[in-house]
Amino acid sequence: MGRKLKRLIQDGVTQSVFPGAVALVARAGKVVFLEHVGHRSLIPEPIPIAIDTIFDLASLTKPLATTLCIMKLVDEGKILPDQSLKETLPNTDLRDKGNLTLRLLLSHSAGLVDWKPFYERLMDYPLQDRKKLLREWVIEEPFAFEPGKGNLYSDLGFMLLEWVIEKQTRRTLAQCAHECFYGPLGLKRTFFRGTSGEGRSLDSRLRGNDTNTIDGISSSYPKGEFAATEDCPWRKRVLQGEVHDDNAWVLGGYSGHAGLFSNAEEVYVIENMLREHYFGMRRDFFKPETVREFFRRQDIVKGSDWALGWDTRAPEESSAGKHFSRESVGHTGFTGTSIWMDLEKDVIAIFLTNRVHPSRDNYKIKRFRPLVHDAIMEELGLASV
Repeated sequence: MGRKLKRLIQDGVTQSVFPGAVALVARAGKVVFLEHVGHRSLIPEPIPIAIDTIFDLASLTKPLATTLCIMKLVDEGKILPDQSLKETLPNTDLRDKGNLTLRLLLSHSAGLVDWKPFYERLMDYPLQDRKKLLREWVIEEPFAFEPGKGNLYSDLGFMLLEWVIEKQTRRTLAQCAHECFYGPLGLKRTFFRGTSGEGRSLDSRLRGNDTNTIDGISSSYPKGEFAATEDCPWRKRVLQGEVHDDNAWVLGGYSGHAGLFSNAEEVYVIENMLREHYFGMRRDFFKPETVREFFRRQDIVKGSDWALGWDTRAPEESSAGKHFSRESVGHTGFTGTSIWMDLEKDVIAIFLTNRVHPSRDNYKIKRFRPLVHDAIMEELGLASV
């Protein structure tokens, strides 16, 4: 397979949907397509993309880091999905958020607002105080609706889930994800990046070749190996090798909702690990039933398509297109990234782009993603009739 799909992705570059992309498709555990097109950056000069280009995964952090760590805690019996925040964050003033369960947070049914520009206020405080303040502000934030009575995709819920991970493991999210998953899986290009948290000047660690250490975990790559994101109007530079998400950046580089970097092949390693557990082929990271529960559409709210930390394919207007089955799980990221896994047809599709380069005001990816996923299934001979 591949001729039609590669031509389509190349059209995405030509039509300015994104500067560059890497796409990977696997069928029954075997990679059948891996291609790259376009540029990792356009300014100050065009630089071609490569197969191993590292992308800012944005909200793919939610399933590939935060949800993985929550899954691990559930799998080990240390917490339960229906436990409340007052049980998993004991001795904490949680106001009216204490009865929120992990299941509600993971399925975006907790009644929390979607997003707030916390970074604008946090900039006035020392870096070491910001996560504590952020969590206080999230707890104080009024509900958007009664918990369990609606759905609203929320970064705030995953900020609270990061807190649960820290409390339960006595490690940071970055440490937990690296020690439990990225390290054992042998991943070298999947990590969080530290930032200075100062918007007015470029952290010297991000000039040229740099060794970046966050929470005791080091990563060392030339700046040019990263796909560039936005020419940021308030940081006054093209972002490359530092997190695009404003709230994550001001918190030191990451939070439970954003901050993870990786490339297509290593994202596939994580996805295939989950696939093999789901099908009962292995049990070393999780019990298969744990993965199946997290991949199950929760139906807490009528018409919701959310599983636990994962989206599922909506009946209409899904980013997965029309040929992925309803038994599919996936997620998208604001920077132009997406992952979809069809558990019925046994297909994994990873599509990483830098559509926010040089500006986030480019939303052509929303119409383009379904076309890519439809082309994948058509070339595999698995299109719905």
